[in-house]
Amino acid sequence: MYSAIATNKRNTVFIMLGFVVLIAVIGWVIGYLYNDVTIFYVIGVVALIYALIQYFAAGALATAVTGAKEIDKKDNPRLWRVVENLSITLGLPMPKVYIIDDPAPNAFATGRDPKHAVVAATSGILEIMDDRELTAVMAHEMGHVQNYDIRVSTIAFGMVSAIALISDLVMRMLWFGGNRRENNTSPIVLIIGIVVIVLAPIMAVLIQMAISRQREYLADASSAMTTRDPEALADALKKLEKFGRPMKSQSTATAHLFISDPLKPGIIAGLFSTHPPLEDRIKRLRGNAGKF
Repeated sequence: MYSAIATNKRNTVFIMLGFVVLIAVIGWVIGYLYNDVTIFYVIGVVALIYALIQYFAAGALATAVTGAKEIDKKDNPRLWRVVENLSITLGLPMPKVYIIDDPAPNAFATGRDPKHAVVAATSGILEIMDDRELTAVMAHEMGHVQNYDIRVSTIAFGMVSAIALISDLVMRMLWFGGNRRENNTSPIVLIIGIVVIVLAPIMAVLIQMAISRQREYLADASSAMTTRDPEALADALKKLEKFGRPMKSQSTATAHLFISDPLKPGIIAGLFSTHPPLEDRIKRLRGNAGKF
C-alpha cells in the first residue's frame, strides 16, 4: 500500500509537468506564427501569475462557489469533534470546518497546505451517515490534506484555468490579429498550430482527471489506514452510490474536490468525470481490507 502511495505521488509529478509542457507548446506556437519570441515569455508569465492567484485564493474560491459556511464547535459539535479527533490522530493542524446547506450527500477538502486547509460536509451527508461512516468520510478528506492532495488539486485547477484562458486569447489573436507572418508560414503549420491550441484545454482537463482519480484512490487508502476500518468507508461510499444526487450549486471548476462527483450525470459528464466509479472504489477497499 505504501509503495502504491509513493507511485501515485511520483506519477503526479510527471502529470504536473504535462501542464507546463502544454503551456510551453501554446506559447511556442503563437510565438512562431507571429515571429515574436517575446510572446512565448509573456504567455509563460501570464500562466504563472494566474496559477499563483488560484493557488492562494483556492480555499476562498471553493467555499464561495459551493456556498459553504464556516462553523464553530457549538454550531455542529458532531462534525467538529470528528474533524478534531482526526487532526489529533494524524498530527495535523485543525482545519477550518464548513457546512454546505445541501441535501446532496458530499464532502470536500481544499487549501494550499495543512496549515491553510478547509474541510467541508453537506447537510445531506451528515443526515445519512452514522458516526462510523462520517469518521471514515472525513478521514478521506483529511487524507487529502495529509497527502498534500489539496495543493496538487489547487495547482491543477489553476493551470487548467490558465490553459483555457490562454487558448481562448490565442484563438482570438489568430482570428482577429493582422500581424501574422502568413506569407512565410505553411498552411499546414498554421493548421497544426490551431489544432494544438484547440486541443490544449481538452488535454489539460484529461490531465486533471488523471490527477483527481489517482488522488481519490489514495485518499480512500489513507482513510482506511487512519481508521483501521476500511469497511466503514466502503459502507459510506455505498450510501453515496445509493443516495447521491447532483448538488444545488454545481461547478465543473470545483467538482474534482469532492468525495463524490457533484455534477449532473450524463454521457459527456461520465467521460470527463474527475472521479473513479464508486463501485470500483468500494471493490478496491474491500479487496485490500487485509492490507490496511
